[in-house]
Amino acid sequence: MSANAASVPLKKLANGASIPSIGLGTYPMDDAEAGAAVVHALEAGYRLIDTAENYFNEEGIAEGIVRSGVPRAELFVTTKFNKRWHSVEGVRTAWERSVTRLELEYLDLLLIHWPNPDQNRYVEAWKGLVRLLEEGKVRAIGTSNFTPAQLGEIIDATGVVPDVNQIQHSPLWLKDEQLDFHARHGIVTESWSPLGKGGSLLASPAVEDAARAHGVTPAQAVLRWHVQRGAVPIPKTTDPVRMSENLDVFGFELTGEQVAAIDALDGTGPAPADPMAFGH
Repeated sequence: MSANAASVPLKKLANGASIPSIGLGTYPMDDAEAGAAVVHALEAGYRLIDTAENYFNEEGIAEGIVRSGVPRAELFVTTKFNKRWHSVEGVRTAWERSVTRLELEYLDLLLIHWPNPDQNRYVEAWKGLVRLLEEGKVRAIGTSNFTPAQLGEIIDATGVVPDVNQIQHSPLWLKDEQLDFHARHGIVTESWSPLGKGGSLLASPAVEDAARAHGVTPAQAVLRWHVQRGAVPIPKTTDPVRMSENLDVFGFELTGEQVAAIDALDGTGPAPADPMAFGH
């Protein structure tokens, strides 16, 4: 199998843009690591690059994009903003700061990084994102780590459905209620920590058996699981070989039995982050 940008399917988003079906996560890379990783990733065929204000690597990613020579129109650049910007005008400031660091004229996707319910200003932040979308400063807007109730609140307040909700999602954390809500409202699930944490997922018999059956790595088997479940995984790696392997998941298909065996790992890993108690 081999992968390139043309072989990565696109998923249509609620507000009209299309997102690649797999991307590169960049946390916790610093500027130098992120710049090098972006160059390798774009050479391998990635077009979705995920970062955030809180990763402190947007300038490195800008450098990597320039070094790669890939035309801007081919890229799908995502970033996220912190709770200090949770107001209509604050979101505009967050956008201005990110496009400056990323050396871009527009963003493909801008996300509220965490809901921060104690602060309780995420509805205002969402209204600010809707305004940026209407002005063409972003091609898509969304959330990260939002619960179904919080998603319902921002949809009710504006009538605008998020294109994406990026959540901690893997076979260890299925979150069926969350995924069902996304599916009902046409929200794409983007998976952070798609390969779990600590290696226990990749060493599980269900994953190893599926990988062996298809002649792929355990990571490829898990990423294919995400794709078949309709999620967009954003695995993080700085290793060019692993980057290519992680992207190369569109030439095989897990059987129903293999998916079910991997599904059965739900709840066997460490507790996921709690968006009601954590956020920046």
